[in-house]
Amino acid sequence: MTARHDILTALPAVRARLKTDVFGPEDVVEELARRGSQYRPSTIRTHVVSRMCRDAPDHHAVTYDELERVGPGLYRQLS
Repeated sequence: MTARHDILTALPAVRARLKTDVFGPEDVVEELARRGSQYRPSTIRTHVVSRMCRDAPDHHAVTYDELERVGPGLYRQLS
């Protein structure tokens, strides 16, 4: 598994727990910690705010347009 895969798998639970489609990186970190993730919190945050976010500056060789930034520290999964 990859960090990206684990994040995508965890997002439905994050949204259900928060009762909204908008979440912060720490919400994802908490959910993955509950699931016993092997990834460091910094890796998870980097994926959410940069690698998986279409609005982020291009700082990585591989990026994905799976999340969008909707406010300071707030993200939403694209369909």
